[in-house]
Amino acid sequence: MSNVQSIERAFAILKVLSNKPEGVRITTLAKEVGLTKSTTHRITSTLVNLDYVHQDSETEKYMLGNQLIRLTSLMLNNMDVIKVAEPFLANLSRDVNETVHLCVEDNGEVLYVDKKESNQNIRMYSTIGSRAPLYCTGVGKILLSGMSPSYFHEVLDKINFELRTALTITSKEELIKEVEKVKTQGYALDNVENEEGIRCIAGPIYDYRGKVIASFSISGPTNRVTLDRVKSELAGKVSETSKKISANFGYSPE
Repeated sequence: MSNVQSIERAFAILKVLSNKPEGVRITTLAKEVGLTKSTTHRITSTLVNLDYVHQDSETEKYMLGNQLIRLTSLMLNNMDVIKVAEPFLANLSRDVNETVHLCVEDNGEVLYVDKKESNQNIRMYSTIGSRAPLYCTGVGKILLSGMSPSYFHEVLDKINFELRTALTITSKEELIKEVEKVKTQGYALDNVENEEGIRCIAGPIYDYRGKVIASFSISGPTNRVTLDRVKSELAGKVSETSKKISANFGYSPE
């Protein structure tokens, strides 16, 4: 199968820019990628519109944009989190014999990046790579609780609250109160808010700065993951696992 020429050229431009952190003007860029100035400008303009390339308004120089940096950082962070957390989450799943998920925030949504399945007959149908809302999931509430105030309100303004069950949070005011509660108690509950018959308890993963970089949860049917079990057993195990994983990222609670 032959390569798509325009994509090849776009990546050639990105490769040159990756070696030019100070930026480069269009004439020099065209020369280095071996294209005409007009072709280089057309492709680069598209990359600018998509935020993969940024042009300085004063110097007119082009450099890598935030979107490419964000995607690269997300990939590297996710790989680190998955690798570090994997043995702890596998142990947690075996210990409680329930499904355990690992999640990160991506573009205002929960992104599932790893899953440890239980041996129970009734299992979760979630898949790695799937997405879920922040406002009605335990993992999402944890991720919201770790956001800076400005980013939290930015994300909050974009949430389209939908009633997924009779217990789903449906307003900004309710969600703000819930997130404050999460910050205080150190864990979050999806108390049958996202899916009928399913309850989850979630905890944070911190980095060395004390920033929440991921969240994980124990999930199962309400007849197994009862509120009594959450309080007597699962909350403690989530807290313990959170500390162990976070310690590997240099986090040390005060």
